[in-house]
Amino acid sequence: MWQEEDNKLKKSFSFKDFREAFAFMKKVADVVNEMDHHPFWTNMYNKVSFELNTHDAGDIVTEKDHNLAAAIDRIYNA
Repeated sequence: MWQEEDNKLKKSFSFKDFREAFAFMKKVADVVNEMDHHPFWTNMYNKVSFELNTHDAGDIVTEKDHNLAAAIDRIYNA
């Protein structure tokens, strides 16, 4: 579940290994480019973490962030 704190939506995803984590990141990258809404994200081996907010709106959580979060969840659950 995404958590909203510090004006950001935050969530981490875990995978079997780095290869799975990286494949997930590649799929997310395609959606991010389509949406033209780029997240702050990190990867450490099998874990990918996101912090979403909208810089154009003053670094707050907006509908763009909720839409991206839903898209990320769909990719993860596919």
